[in-house]
Amino acid sequence: METTEAHRTGEVALAGAVALVTGAARGIGRGCALELARVGADVAIVDVSHAEEAQRVVGEIEALGRRAASWQANVGDRAAMARVVDEVTARLGRLDVAVANAGRSVREPFLEITPEGLERTLAPTMYGVLWTLQAAGNQMLRQDPLPGRESRGKLIAIASIHADHPFPRSGSYNMAKAGIVHLLRTAAAELAPHKINVNVINPGWIDTPGERQHASEEELAEAARHLPWQRLGRPEEIGRVAVFLAGPGADFMTGSVVRVDAGELVSLRSA
Repeated sequence: METTEAHRTGEVALAGAVALVTGAARGIGRGCALELARVGADVAIVDVSHAEEAQRVVGEIEALGRRAASWQANVGDRAAMARVVDEVTARLGRLDVAVANAGRSVREPFLEITPEGLERTLAPTMYGVLWTLQAAGNQMLRQDPLPGRESRGKLIAIASIHADHPFPRSGSYNMAKAGIVHLLRTAAAELAPHKINVNVINPGWIDTPGERQHASEEELAEAARHLPWQRLGRPEEIGRVAVFLAGPGADFMTGSVVRVDAGELVSLRSA
């Protein structure tokens, strides 16, 4: 398909597309959902426990002129995510983009990792990516691409620079994020013949509500001053990368890991 100026603009990039985002009530998930809506996608919001916030995101998307609806579901439950994808497709007509973002980090030193803490981390953070993108990928196989599009669908996982750097007291989370990267490279190899793109975003330290579970505002502000960019990242900055991967400009891109950390990881490696 010939690349035109129109295809490079956001309003055309995802016109007619339907996207699903997990953990979308706040933080990075919300940032991805809103940015996808801004470039023309209708969006399904999936979150397990923040129903009021999820509904507010639905309202924000509708205010942008797009369709939206929310589902409350546990991403670590394979059957639940299969049902969500079926319901999203029935309500919104198809599914073209899935962003698996939901996750949880239980912080424990390596010598004190417990089965309970490990499972609470892996269930949403790693299994949830698998079940979400598996269900979405199967739906994409059942439908034709959007008119004028080569790709049948875009599967995107939000991992982390924890996949590459062994941050202390985060063994379970580090393991989950590293597992996501290799899992999606495998999926990319298997799904390339079907023209389904599979890519990963590795954010650095992003300013989200979840960070407040592990640090105070003062600690976050102090930590931000020591980062290469001297600030935390913003959820919408991850959302804009998701928009690129979801759009036609990334149709020849699969099995890739895009780091969005303003130099945090290279700074750690050179320290």
